[in-house]
Order: sequence, then structure tokens, then C-alpha cells
Amino acid sequence: MKRFTLLFAALLLAAGSFASAAQAQSSSDADSNDIRRLLEERDRQIKNVLGDKESFTDEQRDKLMDLINGVINFRAMGRTALGPHWQDLSPAQRDTFATVFSRIVRRQSLSDLNVYRSDVTYEQIDVTGDSAYVLTTTVYKDVPTKVEYTLGYDDEADAWKAHDIILDDVSTAEGYARSFQNVVRRHGFSVLMKSLRNKLNKINKNS
Repeated sequence: MKRFTLLFAALLLAAGSFASAAQAQSSSDADSNDIRRLLEERDRQIKNVLGDKESFTDEQRDKLMDLINGVINFRAMGRTALGPHWQDLSPAQRDTFATVFSRIVRRQSLSDLNVYRSDVTYEQIDVTGDSAYVLTTTVYKDVPTKVEYTLGYDDEADAWKAHDIILDDVSTAEGYARSFQNVVRRHGFSVLMKSLRNKLNKINKNS
């Protein structure tokens, strides 16, 4: 930052610094409110589709998959899951991996829909620049579960997206990382993709 030698200029700089800090705080608060509204609206819409129904049409299931997973940045989560191996992939390979990976997660998200009827309490939302941390508590079958989100602002989507979801201190991205990186390290990326496609085909047949 440019230095000012005049006292008056220095005072102006200090005033400007305080204003910037206030604006940053205001912006952070606004982002926190945006994230809370995003997650609360997502929760409300999911519950509206679920209602008290036990069976769902294909259209309703597709709607639920969109609502449940729309907050996730699958490319960012997949990049974390592949770790250093991501850099070795071509753009086409990255796109293919992200697509298949997202389809698996989307399908698996419907395995127990009663989970999404749980009550959710938002305990903490911290925003730093284009990154955010959210701590929630979900009560399912009278058992409270801590669910944390790490989010980043996606300029392309113009929205906050989750890069990782942590349940009771277990990271979703790290869980995938242990499995995916081990396969790539031992057998190569093509074997991982074959395994993922087989898994997706199995899920589709059983759904």
C-alpha cells in the first residue's frame, strides 16, 4: 500500500482502512446470509417433494436428485478425490471422470430418503473471501449428527457450491480419495474409470 507522509493523508488512509474493514464485514455477513438461505431453501424444497410419501415417480426422483446434489461442485470434489493424479489427466478425461462420478453420487443420494426429513440446525457459518465453512446438526431417528460443509464461490455458476461434506468428522472427499488414488496408483486411471462405470451400471439396474 502506498505510504503517505502527511498526517492528514495518514488519517484519511486510516479512515479508509476502517471503511474497508466494515465493508468486508458487511460483505461477509451478506454472504453468510446468502449461504444460510441457500441451504434452508434447499432443505425446504426437498421436504416439500418428500411430503409423507413412501413412493415417488421418476420425475419426483429426478427432482430430488437435483435438489439434494445441486449444492455440490462435483468437479472440485473429484479433483480433491484424485489428488495429484488430477494433474496427469487431459481435459477430456477430467470431464468424463467428473460426469461419471457425479452420476454415481446423485444416484446413491436416493438410497435413504428418510434422512432428508430430518430436522436441521445451522450452528455456524464462516465466510472468508470466496471460501466458506458451515456447521449444522441433523437429528435423524433422535440421533444428532454433525454435518459440516466447505464451500467455494463458483463464478461460472454465480453461486456457492460445496467442495466437501463432512459427517461426524469423516470427510466425503477424503473417503473417495483413499479409494480412488489407491486404484490409480496401482492400476491406472483407465481401471478406475472402468470400475466407476461398472458401479454406475449396477446402480442404474437396481434403481
